[in-house]
Amino acid sequence: MVTRRARRILRTRAGRIAAGVLGAVSGVHLAAQLASATTVAEASQWLLMPALAAMVAAETGGRTRLVRWMLAGLALSWLGDVAPDFASGDTAFLTMIGFFLLAQLAYIAGFTPYRHESVLRRAPGVVAGYGAAVVALVAGCAAGAGSLLVPALVYGVVLATMAVLATGLGRAGAVGGALFFVSDAMIALDAFAVWFTPPATGLWIMATYIGAQTLLSVAVIEHSRRSAAPSSVAQR
Repeated sequence: MVTRRARRILRTRAGRIAAGVLGAVSGVHLAAQLASATTVAEASQWLLMPALAAMVAAETGGRTRLVRWMLAGLALSWLGDVAPDFASGDTAFLTMIGFFLLAQLAYIAGFTPYRHESVLRRAPGVVAGYGAAVVALVAGCAAGAGSLLVPALVYGVVLATMAVLATGLGRAGAVGGALFFVSDAMIALDAFAVWFTPPATGLWIMATYIGAQTLLSVAVIEHSRRSAAPSSVAQR
């Protein structure tokens, strides 16, 4: 079933090659996280978003507004992965937040036209749940965040907004948005909450991050194809 679904998504040779590279690099990266092999983890992380962007571009041609915003978000996410490696301390954290904030805004711009199919209209309780999650996350980080609490709060609100709007792209978008929230929540708690000490934190953060970006990309590919079908409704 997984193979059949993958074949439906990956219809081009270039897309399949990019997906293969993504899978291989992801495996190396997660193994490096588990083994605390920092140099390998950093080097492999630099390759994740380019491979995913290549897959999206190959499978869609990069022609639609949605796809262009998705590719912009992946590019900004890549900068968020790479740029902090050249800084340290609060500067590295703010650099990461800055680029990922821009990435989330790019995703929001791409997903907003499909808000009428999202939980904003169909399941307002989910929206309230994300709001409560942001409040709980800020409360959990408040004691240790200091001057970084406000940037973290702003990012949390924007991230939750993206996750809500991603539900308008279907199940893959909904799960991808939720995983992104979980991944970044773990980053914040790991940085600011002394009580948050799960084993292999880096592994879980990156596994959910890779899963989130992959599912959002799959949602965009599938939605773009539905929109291009003769019977599809024109974009809002």
